[in-house]
Amino acid sequence: MTRKIPHALTIAGVDPSGGAGVLADIKAMSALGAYGTAVIAALTAQNTLGVTGISPVPPEFVAQQIDTLFADVPIDAVKIGMLGQKGVTRVVSERMLRWKPKHLVLDPVMIAKGGASLLEREAVSALREELVPIASMITPNLPEAGVLLDARPAETLKEMRQAAEKLRRLLGDDGERWVFLKSGHLPGDDTIDLLHDGDRMIELPGRRIHTPNTHGTGCTLSAALAALLPVCGSVPEAAERAKAYLVAAIARSGELQVGKGHGPVHHFHQWWMSPDI
Repeated sequence: MTRKIPHALTIAGVDPSGGAGVLADIKAMSALGAYGTAVIAALTAQNTLGVTGISPVPPEFVAQQIDTLFADVPIDAVKIGMLGQKGVTRVVSERMLRWKPKHLVLDPVMIAKGGASLLEREAVSALREELVPIASMITPNLPEAGVLLDARPAETLKEMRQAAEKLRRLLGDDGERWVFLKSGHLPGDDTIDLLHDGDRMIELPGRRIHTPNTHGTGCTLSAALAALLPVCGSVPEAAERAKAYLVAAIARSGELQVGKGHGPVHHFHQWWMSPDI
């Protein structure tokens, strides 16, 4: 019997350098065995040094892309990243309610690695009130969690646990819904992420890899989750595998040598031969 290859969709912005956004998402999905598709929600001019410009995509055209894709391709999981505008955020929420994908991973992208704002201030409330409640998983980092909760970012693991509990209350109560709270902004070399479903608080331990090549790590993790959730036996299994994939991609990132700033992770580290061999 032929194994069904999952179809994953990313709805996000375009990073021309390929380290983040839909290009990074497609790489991660492909590396993990999913067939990747994309809806373009925003355009950016950026490289490893930063974002120099953002050009919005009309909300009605974002809606047309989604409807046209879902009318033909059976989408198993959706990852939502940079949306940029309030209008796009609302239309994506409306279309997800219409098409009802089984897995909906929301990466609440607000600020680029270099500090540029990627989400209009007025779009934050739409994200919190219209998209978060329908997501099956949200994957904020600590600053993003602080914005969603209208509070300062957590500074300790104990505060992270409290934030994860509060974030879970923003999600819907129907079905299995999870918070994947990332700890990368905490000090120290331990990177203990938290996975919480309102009942279980699962720690995903790790050690910090000291490298400047961290561009697109959040995009890559959420895309990996969208690729793995349809084929894994449980959400915790998918989360563990997604984090392990990202950690290896960061560890091998130095082989790429892309740009002068925050370089990308190595999405195809499993497939490309190391230059040292």
